[in-house]
Order: sequence, then structure tokens, then C-alpha cells
Amino acid sequence: MISAFFIFNQKGEVLISRLFRTDVKRSISDVFRIQVISNADVRSPIITLGSTSFFHVRINNVYLVAVTKCNASAALVFEFLYRFVQISRAYFSKLDEESVKNNFVLIYELLDEIIDFGFPQNSEIDTLKMYITTESIKSEMAVREDSSKITIQATGATSWRRSDVKYRKNEAFVDVIETVNLLMSKEGSVLRADVDGQILMRAYLSGTPECKFGLNDKLVLQKRGETAPRSEDAVELDDCQFHQCVRLGKFDTDRSISFIPPDGEFELMRYRSTSNINLPFRLQTHVTEPTKNRVEYTIHLRAAFDPKLNANNVVLRIPTPLNTTNVSSKVGVGKAKYVPAENVIIWKIPRMQGAQECTLTADAELATTTHRQPWSRPPIEVDFSVVMFTASGLLVRFLKVFEKSGYQSVKWVRYLSKANGSYQIRF
Repeated sequence: MISAFFIFNQKGEVLISRLFRTDVKRSISDVFRIQVISNADVRSPIITLGSTSFFHVRINNVYLVAVTKCNASAALVFEFLYRFVQISRAYFSKLDEESVKNNFVLIYELLDEIIDFGFPQNSEIDTLKMYITTESIKSEMAVREDSSKITIQATGATSWRRSDVKYRKNEAFVDVIETVNLLMSKEGSVLRADVDGQILMRAYLSGTPECKFGLNDKLVLQKRGETAPRSEDAVELDDCQFHQCVRLGKFDTDRSISFIPPDGEFELMRYRSTSNINLPFRLQTHVTEPTKNRVEYTIHLRAAFDPKLNANNVVLRIPTPLNTTNVSSKVGVGKAKYVPAENVIIWKIPRMQGAQECTLTADAELATTTHRQPWSRPPIEVDFSVVMFTASGLLVRFLKVFEKSGYQSVKWVRYLSKANGSYQIRF
């Protein structure tokens, strides 16, 4: 797949060069330096010159470049480049010119293990750290023992996990984290609503446990172009991505996720939902301009989730006209403050209970201008985090751990829905 790999500095000097195939020569690096590094007009991360393609990413002050002569998968090449960045950071914290010069021997070792004849091999950080180490030299006996483990690790079915992991207390933590994206019109109709979700897991389990993870009974994986009737209470997921440890065959049959987890923290699943979204907050806005020098706001916020739950750090950013001179505001819950530098009223509510309602009223005084431009009225942005609530409706039905020693494990599941400036309401 990859014929050569290079690391350049900003001046175009080659810091690392590794040729995996004979179809390119080291002098190909001069082409990249002239055509990309010295050319300020280059914007694309892929440059094809004749039959040679250069895939590059820039991290800090270095360029990572993969060269290929064949019709390689672009997604796979970039996945390798960014995986190399993660591995480098795991070994020496920061990937820049200085760290590359200080660790060039280690980088060549890593490349020899990650790539074989241009094809990516094992790139699991935990596995690599077993036999590529920056520690002191081990005894010959210890090296032999590790060698036998390495052979099983590199060639076995679970390259992401060692078999000799031991914990005094066996625990598994599951976090379902969702980011809610909303764009609502001033009339209150939803223009766009979707959820970006991920299931994170921290597995502190001994041995090689078999985990079985069950989601909602009414779970639908909507395929592109599918026009099947939808149930109102069904949870529909699009674009599911799983960690390599998941056995996809069992998920297709009974929607259960079966896997042998890596040791420690990892992302088990990433998904997206675009239908049947439970919006955690509703906003009613009434903004008028009675005179040319005044704007009146009435913003009514209602928490639409269960009264037993609470939202934390609720923040509303309410835009004001550019020629605003002063704002007087009044709120029943939280604090509201006008920030002239950002032309917004920031309303902060540290804690808000489900089904609670609160209102902000404000008057904005405007400066008189000779050429008055119409106010564009950017949307109101709402930020929040609601624990034990999922906007998609996704729920974990069960989490079972099976291990041949038969130990008992403790399982914890937590839900979190949040917004990062992506929950917007027009007014």
C-alpha cells in the first residue's frame, strides 16, 4: 500500500525516511519539498504527480508524508498517519521536530513494527509498549519470557489485550455521551436535529473476559436509501462505528455487542441518530424593536426532561445589535450579564431541575447611527449538560462479564447529554 514514509521539518529537510518498496527512491522526497513545502498555494492533503501520490498531514512544525504508487485507499492511509501521531504522543508526549530528532532510533523501531512491506500491521499502543520500550536493557531471561508473550500477542485473535492482566477489584465503567445538535426556526419548528454519540468504556478486568453488552430492544439501524416505516418509540441509529474488538456478526443478529475488551479506557462505539430526538430544552422568544434605539427581550426557557433529573451549567448566549450601548436584564433563576466585547447577553444557570421553567426579560439601548443597517439576528446558543439522560433514547439493557475463573465484577453505567454551541434557536 505505502511505498515510503517521510517526516520533514518546515524547511523541507528530511528527518525520517523509510522505504518499504523498491518502486520509489529516496530522491522522491525532493519532489515533495519542491511541490508542497515550497509551494504556498497547495491546499490539498493529497498531491498526485504522474503515477506517484503524496498523502501528508502537518502536525506542529513537521510534515508526515506517505508515498504510494498504487491506487491506495485514501482513508486507510490517513488513518495510518493519524494513528502514527497517537503512537508517537504515547511514547514521547509531543510530536515536533525536536522530539523526532531525539527519538529517531525509536521511531525507526516503531515503523518496522507498524508497517511491513507497506501494509499496516499491529498499531495497538499497549501491544507496542510490551516490546518497544525506552526503559533500561532487560536481562536475557526476561527478554525470552516477553518474546513468547509477544508472539501470542502479535499473532493471536486479541492483539489489543494481554492475557496476564490482573486486578484486585474487577470493575467496568460505561459512559454513554451524546452531543445534541439543533437548529430551530423562530416559529418553533425543528429545522435540523441530530445526535452525535459515543460509548466509552473503562475496563479494569482480570484475564481475558468475554463481555456482552445489550442495547434497546427497539433498536433500528437505518440504512441509506431505506424507506421502511418507522416506529415512533424506536431508537434509530445511523453510521455506527465499533472498536475492532466487537464481533459484528452477533450485533447484526440480536443487537448485542459481544467483545473481549482492551485493558483500560477505549471507545467501544460511535453512532449518529437523526430521528425521534428528545430535545432537553424548549425556548420561547419574543424580541421586539419598539423604537430605533431600543430592543426588548422576553426569553422563556423550559426543561423538557424528567423532573427527577438535573441539568448543570446551563448557559444561554443571546445576541444583541452591534450598536448596543447598555443592557438592563432581569432573571428569576441564575445570573444574566451583558458582555459588550461579544455583543451578547450571557445567562448562566448553574443547576436546573427537569420540568422547571424560568424567564429572562431585558431592554437593550442602542446608539443612534446615520446609516442604520438591519440587524441580522444570529440565533441564540444554549449550552448544557444533563446527567442520566440520552437525547436519542439509547439505553444499556445489560452488561455481562464472563471469565473462566468465574469472578464477580462490578458494572457502572452513566449517561450524559450535552451541547457545545450546537443547540441554536432563531428569533
